[in-house]
Amino acid sequence: MAQVTDTDRDGARLAELIEQQQAIFLARQTKSAAMLARAEKSLAGGGTSSWQIARPQMIWVSHGTGSKVYDVDGMEYVDMHGGYGVSLMGHGHPAVVKALNDRGPLGTHFAQPTEDAIWCGEELARRWRLPLWRFGNSGTEATMDAFHLMRAHTGRDYVIKIEGCYHGHHDSAMVSVANAVDEIGPADRPAQPAAGSGLPKAITDLTLIAPFNNLAYVEKLLTEYNGQVAGMILEPIMMNAGIIPPEDGYLQGLKDLLHARGALLAFDEVKTGLTVGPGGATVALGVTPDIVCLAKAIGGGIPCGAIGGTAEVMKTIADGDYDQVGTFNGNPLTMATVKATLETLDDAAYDHLDELRRIAVEGIEKLIAEYDIPAHVVAVGAKGAVTFATEEVRDYRGFLAIDDRFSNAHWLYQHNGGVFLPPWGKAEQWLFSVQHIAEDAQRLVDNFEAMARAFRA
Repeated sequence: MAQVTDTDRDGARLAELIEQQQAIFLARQTKSAAMLARAEKSLAGGGTSSWQIARPQMIWVSHGTGSKVYDVDGMEYVDMHGGYGVSLMGHGHPAVVKALNDRGPLGTHFAQPTEDAIWCGEELARRWRLPLWRFGNSGTEATMDAFHLMRAHTGRDYVIKIEGCYHGHHDSAMVSVANAVDEIGPADRPAQPAAGSGLPKAITDLTLIAPFNNLAYVEKLLTEYNGQVAGMILEPIMMNAGIIPPEDGYLQGLKDLLHARGALLAFDEVKTGLTVGPGGATVALGVTPDIVCLAKAIGGGIPCGAIGGTAEVMKTIADGDYDQVGTFNGNPLTMATVKATLETLDDAAYDHLDELRRIAVEGIEKLIAEYDIPAHVVAVGAKGAVTFATEEVRDYRGFLAIDDRFSNAHWLYQHNGGVFLPPWGKAEQWLFSVQHIAEDAQRLVDNFEAMARAFRA
């Protein structure tokens, strides 16, 4: 007879808890279920983005205020979803509301610049220590411009990106993004799988793949494609696989390797910008790239994107060698909310976010030890994640090895306990806003304890 192991028992217990919590979830979401049925008649797949179609069921939101969000079934949640990292200002922040109310009556769109754009450019230059900026409307646009700009500036075609990392849904970036283990090839020669359909191989072949935290492999690619690599784009702290920090010396090592071969370094700070600190991961980690991409949190909840760079690189735009364009670039409503956001996120705001992070991290780490949960906490700035693995994860392949059942159970316990986390299991992070309070952070901890106690019961 086969022996029943502790792993088998743990798996059975997780399956039992997931089944119980899903039943609770679905029983509470009757109006969301009805709204989904209605939406499927006019919205493809029943949602406005494919990423909103998530297990166990799409949740329809009514409104948000402060640190809270409310669904159509009338349930209140502490919002730590944060719209995938956007809501650093929380919901209905007075400064953002005032900016919209003040600017709106003066005109909502001109396709001509307003003075707020200058102020925002000056402030981003001060914070990121990069002198020149342009605005767009999303993170996808910002990273698309980074790919184009690196190619235009160097006259080369190939761009290196990190295995498993997401940089928006334009063709060049949709390579090796959340692909399964049987698609990504051997560790010593990562494949270049398209991350979806409708992506021409002629384009995706120009995106080379390297593992995170692996300088030697980047050097190998630069040698193999000598004189053909325009640059490399990466999240300085990888954030679509929980949170994976860079190892000491990794980012500076990349910059040195790339510059030695005439290639550029671009940081995708769409998720880390402002959430990690006032100057993003760039300043927090002390490595300044040639190009920085921003979006999400900088708009205060209004769609926004930005790209900044060195004088040498941005001269390619200024001189007209690369046209960075968009009808809504620098939209006056957007510039007003970016300004309000940057004015609000001062030292006191970051001190407050640090205290919230401390409460969450110390509380959950204590419970992990007390209940012997195979997990650890990774947190930086306003963001954090429980990684359900005993060892630190250093790259995408390590992330794929994590048992997602723990993350699924954790998400359900948090949601049913009144904390709304992003609905993608182990891939996403929590986000604190400047409007969260200590009691909000403690609820995250208390819900984790409820799951841990039930698991060990």
